[in-house]
Amino acid sequence: MAPQPSQPDYATEFADDYDRFFGKPGISGTTVDALAALAGTGPVLELGIGTGRIALPLRARGIDVHGIDGSEAMLGRLRAKPAGAEVPVTLGDFSQVPVTGSFSLVYLAAGTFFELRDQESQARCFVNVARRLSPGGLFVFDSHVPEALARAAGGSEVVSEDEDHLVLCHRRVDPSAQRYRSHYVIHEDGRTRHLRVEFRYAGHGELDLMAGRAGLRLRERWGSWAGGPFTRDSAYHVSLYERP
Repeated sequence: MAPQPSQPDYATEFADDYDRFFGKPGISGTTVDALAALAGTGPVLELGIGTGRIALPLRARGIDVHGIDGSEAMLGRLRAKPAGAEVPVTLGDFSQVPVTGSFSLVYLAAGTFFELRDQESQARCFVNVARRLSPGGLFVFDSHVPEALARAAGGSEVVSEDEDHLVLCHRRVDPSAQRYRSHYVIHEDGRTRHLRVEFRYAGHGELDLMAGRAGLRLRERWGSWAGGPFTRDSAYHVSLYERP
């Protein structure tokens, strides 16, 4: 997950602590396993590469990973990690996919696709990804199910806790605009911070339509990164779009 230029405070404030608060090994490991199985011959491209939470474990498996991100702060954390400086990265708006070459897999994780703030930028991302996929290549990302998102909104979720810190998330959904706002309250070292980040959500039917107009087709839809079925009870899905 990596913020775009429209949300610089979020990127700057979270860069140093992102892995500590959000890098849950079980969730990250399952995502890495799934993407490694889909990578094919490579290279692969992560949109919103951020601190490299997903990209570096993929690289450690011998996969040629490239990345795009809109935050210098996040990329600074990536470059400071072992082997992080060796990952080819581009600073920019990932909806433009401002790179050259073709990729067997383009992916996002942790809801990053929906940091693109409107339908136009999301549709543009599909089009530009399609241009960079090799034949048979995949565009893969996860997404909240809007109905499940609405049901869960209004409550508070413990994102991370330890003896020295507590991170809470509270979501507010605006169905009239297809948007939701996540409020993060971080208490640490006697100090409390309040950060906000906004997302533009879309149902899987709308995503399929954008993909089709970009020349991609749905290959599979999972109910989780573990690859289970997408059902009426799924809170999120992972969509795999293929370039014919």
